[in-house]
Amino acid sequence: MKVCISSVGNNLDSAVDPRFGRCAFFLIVDSETGQFEAIANPGANFGGGAGIAAAQLVASHGVKAVISGNFGPNAFGVLQSAGIKIYAGVFGVTVKQALENFKNNKLNEGNQPTGPNFMGMPGGGMGGGTGRGGGGGRSGFGGGRRR
Repeated sequence: MKVCISSVGNNLDSAVDPRFGRCAFFLIVDSETGQFEAIANPGANFGGGAGIAAAQLVASHGVKAVISGNFGPNAFGVLQSAGIKIYAGVFGVTVKQALENFKNNKLNEGNQPTGPNFMGMPGGGMGGGTGRGGGGGRSGFGGGRRR
């Protein structure tokens, strides 16, 4: 079975990238043979639409499952519509370890987008929260209006 794992590098010893849509690489791995192809993620630096582009790219390679830390709502919807199984919450392991966990049924299949506000960062987005209470903005160190 073809499995896609988001990765920070281009080999099986690389760490799983916790971001699906903005990961550095997608490793498309044959779970039976271990053969793989590393694909640089062209949408890693997109201003918007990275999740959709990533999901479409992965689906075009005929994968049956994807593994990552978090999946935003747009990527999740595209993958789900394509009939691809989604395994989220994979952090702190190598691609090789994630693949072994997958093969040994140690990963949980997701049924909804993941991460706070779907971005995988505390408070969501690029910063540390939104709204008037503080957080907001891109720095994560305040920037929101306080009253």
